[in-house]
Amino acid sequence: MHSFLKTLEGQRWDDHRYYHHSRINQSLHLVSAISFVGAYVLLFIDPALAALIGWGISMVTRQAGHFFFEPKGYDHANDASHEYKEAIKVGYNLRRKVVLMSAWALSPAVLWLSPSLLGLIEPGAGPRGFLHDVGLLWLALGVAGIVFRMLQLWLLRDLQTGAAWAVKILTDPFYDIRLYWKSPLYLLRGQLIDSEPNKH
Repeated sequence: MHSFLKTLEGQRWDDHRYYHHSRINQSLHLVSAISFVGAYVLLFIDPALAALIGWGISMVTRQAGHFFFEPKGYDHANDASHEYKEAIKVGYNLRRKVVLMSAWALSPAVLWLSPSLLGLIEPGAGPRGFLHDVGLLWLALGVAGIVFRMLQLWLLRDLQTGAAWAVKILTDPFYDIRLYWKSPLYLLRGQLIDSEPNKH
């Protein structure tokens, strides 16, 4: 258990210090984290709505922070190039995120073309039913994305790395709220970049 927690802590630390320098990115992660926590609660009430919030709000804000606001130049704080960080990224680097987010964006079109998903589901009636089915499809995509990368890491590295990453992903919203709750205040003071990403 100690080894597992150490692996988890190392992944969390690398994720923060390498990929969260922008205060805008951090603030968007705060919005994402809060909405993810709400989606977690909704999972027990309305899984489809939880997935619509999880993907439509949480993932969009989270990934927008990485794609549009996080610096892509040389990281002097960690003495690492963007290319190096992308190569060692344990989870979804930007290239893998493009694939995942493309699957998310295109999945409603797939459902529109085949409302029963080739006979796998009973299509919902009307626009509300379609939206409900989209939510369930997005929920399945989210689960598949986590399971796929966890198994991939198991094969490429070891089971502990994959399992720790899966736990990290599922608990990131709680960790991000604790870590980034002050980020909007720094933004209001005009600080766009975290001057000490290694001090948290």
